[in-house]
Amino acid sequence: MVDAVTPQDHLKAIMVVDIRPQDLGSPTRPAMEAIWLYQFRLIVIGDSTVGKSCLIRRFTEGRFAQVSDPTVGVDFFSRLVEIEPGKRIKLQIWDTAGQERFRSITRAYYRNSVGGLLLFDITNRRSFQNVHDWLEEARSHVQPHSIVFLLVGHKCDLEAERQVTRQEAEKLAGAYDMRYVETSARDAINVEHAFTELTRDIFALVRSGDITIQEGWEGVKSGFVPNVVHSSEEVTKSDRRCLC
Repeated sequence: MVDAVTPQDHLKAIMVVDIRPQDLGSPTRPAMEAIWLYQFRLIVIGDSTVGKSCLIRRFTEGRFAQVSDPTVGVDFFSRLVEIEPGKRIKLQIWDTAGQERFRSITRAYYRNSVGGLLLFDITNRRSFQNVHDWLEEARSHVQPHSIVFLLVGHKCDLEAERQVTRQEAEKLAGAYDMRYVETSARDAINVEHAFTELTRDIFALVRSGDITIQEGWEGVKSGFVPNVVHSSEEVTKSDRRCLC
């Protein structure tokens, strides 16, 4: 019998903020533009072992871990993305456990997410067949909001072991009105593209008014404009205080 698991027991916060020198101003010149226009909260879901954590770490940390411990409950990552010149979006990325015994924890994070990457392993047909169940679960727990999903076929570097064709994955994505992209965390294929395209899609919906900032909802928040920013260390400290 598995003991009950609570978010307090297993939530781990790991923050990786991608801030470049030109974002920060200088000790004598304040940063006059917003460090980020909006904050989007994303959730990454899919079966266990499809490579969710490896994909997120490649995107946020620029590295691939040959050995990755299974996610326990939910992990948190963060990064800034520039979708247009001078327009930055802060992404809060929630890495969820695929094991059934942690599903009660991950369900709690659907409602406060505006976007999601739904991963399957192209070498594991069962993970592809479970995409429908993941979508149904997400949509049943996100109400009254909605999530913009991107379907991701992961581990595309293992072409010789492929069990799911690109054509059938694209057909499934089209049936659920999703984009489809194939990625490899190991070879850094389309990782940046996947997160950036999802962010652009959400940004377009925010700009058109189809997605709006709502009180009590964490999916989208308005931007942060500092008065004076002296150093990257100060930005990081301020950011951490805001997230606590």
